[in-house]
Amino acid sequence: MAPDDSAAAVTDSGLDTGTDTAIDASIVAPEVPVDKPATSAEAAGSEHSSPAPPQPAPPIDPRTQLRLRNEGDHLVLLMPSGPQSEAEGGALAWGELLQHFRQRLNGGEPFWQPNTVVHLAASDRLLDARQLQALDDILTAAQLRLKRVITSRRQTAMAAVTVGYSVDQLEAEDTLVQSPPPPGKPLAEPLYLQTTVRSGVEIRHPGTIVVLGDANPGSSLVAEGDILVWGRLRGIAHAGFGGDRDRYIMALQMQPTQLRLADLVARAPDSPGTDYLPEVAYVGNNAIRIAQAQAFARQHFDATLGQGAQPTDAF
Repeated sequence: MAPDDSAAAVTDSGLDTGTDTAIDASIVAPEVPVDKPATSAEAAGSEHSSPAPPQPAPPIDPRTQLRLRNEGDHLVLLMPSGPQSEAEGGALAWGELLQHFRQRLNGGEPFWQPNTVVHLAASDRLLDARQLQALDDILTAAQLRLKRVITSRRQTAMAAVTVGYSVDQLEAEDTLVQSPPPPGKPLAEPLYLQTTVRSGVEIRHPGTIVVLGDANPGSSLVAEGDILVWGRLRGIAHAGFGGDRDRYIMALQMQPTQLRLADLVARAPDSPGTDYLPEVAYVGNNAIRIAQAQAFARQHFDATLGQGAQPTDAF
């Protein structure tokens, strides 16, 4: 039977392996359309004609961002909670955290007046002097002044005092303990600072404060325990601020502008002496009294013996 000229007879070699079938080259199979990449001009024209709708920005998780909160006369800068860095599994590294914060400050309408004071609520986050300075630079560019650091980390408190910020040293929180603290709760561990406390700096600590250096005029030391200044005390010192009168303020040179023990207040004498010896401020007969450290130690030692203690030469 003669082949039909209207169509090419193609035999599947898989069905008939014994016969070679010639294919007429003049009959070409229809082309299958292939998608070609659009040129830049075509792409530009397409975008101009039908622009894609803008994608909404993903919501910001406040737990991973630095946030400012208005507290009336000052702002509070809240640090994000959780892990502190990518190495610890945190959502943002320190550099990204600062970058996002800077962009939000520059991109939004400020709700503060120029030179507004900022308190950094660092909580239990560990910060060094370099990181605190980086935060200060960003706030300064936005006409804000970082004045105080509130932290429960001792290293952060020491770094803040070294740079020159006021510090509120908080007790470390135990999130597993939900019951109120029992009465007679012991004080926090002493806070040791090897620096000069400069004018305008206030340090608050729920325990004893030990300063290996001077406390300059205009500085303030507030402790729930004792205060010991291994240098010149020339600022304000308030020991036993929780109401405990059995606390002491000690200094190698006692030149304070004001002394406070619990609820009692004493100001500096009008004509301070010229011979400075280590002295102790304590409460006696419902008033603040100051005695030389040697005499106070002897008096305290005699009182201890009167309560039944036995003297000893051995240590």
